[in-house]
Amino acid sequence: MRSLDVFVFMLAALSTAEGLWKQKRDKRFSIFSSSDSPAGICLNGGVSVSSLTTGEHLFCLCADGFDGRHCEKVKREECYEGTGLYYRGKVSESVSGQRCEMWDADNRRRYLFSDIRSGRHNYCRNLHYRRRPWCYVWKDQQLVWEYCQIQRCGLQSFTAAPPPAPTESQTPAGLTCGQRTRRKQMKIVGGTVATVESHPWVAAIFWHSKSKKVYRCGGSLIAPCWVLTAAHCFPDGSHNKPRRFSVILGKNALKESDPAVEQTFRVEEISIHEGFDNSEGNFNNDIALLKLKAGSGKCAEDTDSVKTVCLPPPRQRLLPGVACEIAGYGKEKYGLWHMSQTLREAQVNLIADNVCRQKDYYGNMITDNMFCAGRPDWSQDACEGDSGGPLVCEVGDRFFLFGVISWGDGCAAVQRPGVYARVTNYNKWIEEKTGLTSITAGTLFPQK
Repeated sequence: MRSLDVFVFMLAALSTAEGLWKQKRDKRFSIFSSSDSPAGICLNGGVSVSSLTTGEHLFCLCADGFDGRHCEKVKREECYEGTGLYYRGKVSESVSGQRCEMWDADNRRRYLFSDIRSGRHNYCRNLHYRRRPWCYVWKDQQLVWEYCQIQRCGLQSFTAAPPPAPTESQTPAGLTCGQRTRRKQMKIVGGTVATVESHPWVAAIFWHSKSKKVYRCGGSLIAPCWVLTAAHCFPDGSHNKPRRFSVILGKNALKESDPAVEQTFRVEEISIHEGFDNSEGNFNNDIALLKLKAGSGKCAEDTDSVKTVCLPPPRQRLLPGVACEIAGYGKEKYGLWHMSQTLREAQVNLIADNVCRQKDYYGNMITDNMFCAGRPDWSQDACEGDSGGPLVCEVGDRFFLFGVISWGDGCAAVQRPGVYARVTNYNKWIEEKTGLTSITAGTLFPQK
């Protein structure tokens, strides 16, 4: 910018700011339409500041409550986005109505050095990755933490209702998906032993060599003849040899068989997503389909131990912080040489995309085809061997398959949550490969 323009720029800015201040002082300030600024450059009452020498627009001086290059953004200091990690508003009251206490010197030094007044305040913040902004309050003569009385900014969530009822032409009447007959017993790291009745859609995928059968990955039964799993479970072109694979449904323990409960199938076809790519080490589009080979004209049968899981509608997302479940036969601890011998389960919370894309998490390795989930205390996580298994979330009275266990840096490591393939990005692909939709998938068991 030329020196004359700099001088004129400063005069114009001071003059315009003074005018706006006077308008507000006299209570005559109002919100204008975009037509009130030159060529609609500045929105919501913003004033265009121009160069006096060239007449060119320099910047927008925004009215209170708006910001952005064109004053197009509403300031949202009193609501929070995602989990509120970047919330910088001035709410200082907990959900119980208690006044927040000042942040202590240690938290100010470690987390709030770049905050308002270097953290010397009692405003709500989200430290230590909790579900939303919080603060310390005094209760029963003890200093405890509580979430704050702050609204989440207007984000839409998946409605708590089952998918639309299928028509008679789509599926036999009275059949459902995503329902289990037994609640979870309460490895997955830090999880607990589970019965397969608690996760009846879990599939165990095995690779058959010339001499033995080896457990390869987990999967989810989405229809009697279809299992959804992870693409990286089939390295080195092994997906071209479906006859080498088998799937067992209703399995409680890897090295124990119960013919009265389990259902075993050979694999007829393996479909790897065409966009699967691990060139960046992040398993993008990590999703695959296995078609089970029918016996006597049918595949899986509906029992207490074998049921289908529901597919959520396309592009639907749940809000960060929602608790979901994972299950699998993977390692109970990072570095162990053996898998868990029993089915295990854990609960994890969905993590906001902008959190998981921070540099101290996974950065740009997280694509729109993935999401992260973990525990606030990092105590539970998926691990090696759980790949391909389900992350299910309960909506209404049904469980929906929102994620496929994909990858992670270690297991249950701090700021290294599990990464999951985002199933709702693949409804169209699933329908093309199988003929199933989110309405019909998981509802096609033949009536008994």
